[in-house]
Amino acid sequence: MKQKIETKLVIIIGLIVLLLVPIFMIQNLIDERAELQQQVQADIAKSSSGEQQVIGPFIQVQFIETHTVEGNTTEQLKTLLLLPETLTINSELSSFEKYRGIYKALLYRSANHFAGQFNTEALNELAGKKIKQVHMVMAIKDIRGIGQGSTMRINNQEYALQPGTKLAQLPEGVNIELNFSALLEQQMLDYQIDLNLQGMRKLAIAPIGKETSLSMQADWPHPSFVGDYLPIDSSISEQGFTANWQTNYFATNLKELFQHCVFQNQCEQFKQRSMGVNLVDGVDHYLKSYRASNYAILVLILVFASFFLLEVLRSEPVHPVQYGFVGLALAVFYLLLISLGEHLGFNLAYLLSALASSLLLSIYVAGMLKNTKHGGLFLIAILFLYSLLYGLLSAEDYALLMGSLLVFAVLSLIMMLTRTVNWYHTKSQVDD
Repeated sequence: MKQKIETKLVIIIGLIVLLLVPIFMIQNLIDERAELQQQVQADIAKSSSGEQQVIGPFIQVQFIETHTVEGNTTEQLKTLLLLPETLTINSELSSFEKYRGIYKALLYRSANHFAGQFNTEALNELAGKKIKQVHMVMAIKDIRGIGQGSTMRINNQEYALQPGTKLAQLPEGVNIELNFSALLEQQMLDYQIDLNLQGMRKLAIAPIGKETSLSMQADWPHPSFVGDYLPIDSSISEQGFTANWQTNYFATNLKELFQHCVFQNQCEQFKQRSMGVNLVDGVDHYLKSYRASNYAILVLILVFASFFLLEVLRSEPVHPVQYGFVGLALAVFYLLLISLGEHLGFNLAYLLSALASSLLLSIYVAGMLKNTKHGGLFLIAILFLYSLLYGLLSAEDYALLMGSLLVFAVLSLIMMLTRTVNWYHTKSQVDD
């Protein structure tokens, strides 16, 4: 009898290892479907607009500097960049979805209002030099997202936007041409900019003002704040979120980084110094399905352990083929989960998959044991197991703790049920 038990244990372990093959295949399928969704999102971004980052406004002055050395005169084209003293931004986002087949992409439309002042005192250094051109510029990552109604006003005078930035390192954006002589006449320059911008998921704004503040509101309940600066305060609800940022030159070192970007083509660190939001999908069924499949081996072990205990405690043999069918039914649960999730969402897909798998297994167990009552008890047990698994998936912060407690509870139950078993003769000895 001892040899039979040892042989059955080896067979069960071998079956678990074999059943991991379809589980891994299902995980690969989840990865492929998730990658396909990302490709569709990238295609939608190509045909509309992608992630957005706004840098500006700033004033760009191109001038000719003359040098005379040993009687030889040379002219050199130089650029002066003037950043705003104050930059106040109010941004309102409204989200919408675009579909291509069963896949979707999350986009937004934003109404952004920029206001503040420039101190033009630094331009006095260029008095007497040959000025080529003066522009106020806003660099925008994906220019296709600019909507109608975008305007720039300088000292309450409205200007028509022109495409481009005149900068090779930040080529996409808009600009307006300014009069250099008029700029010298006033030390403080007021500006107001209304920028209607469409993008996909992410909106980031560079805090290039000496004093910068950003207020953002959106109707999306799952924000992920991005950039090197977190909001000083935020409020998130089912109806959306609000967030506020505030920073200055001393905290950002952005003036120096901006110079490195424009003149030395070192823009990576500068672009990271932003503040904004990424609208994430709070119910990514591919991610949750993949996480659920990671618990497959635990489910297999628990179910197979229950059958093995049934053999030991009741002396009712279970054939390895029956173990195999039960394991395949458990694996098919994850296939149902991913396929139904693409059409119904994760929660409903999980409910239907768990019910289908549990009913199939309970009917099979009832016939296998020739006992309807045992089939009903197994139905309750497997539904309870799937409920615990759903709890693990929902409680991301406590998943490890809940999983550890579950393993400990199951191990304790198995040890208590088998504490009187004589493993050499497989007969229970009941204590008084």
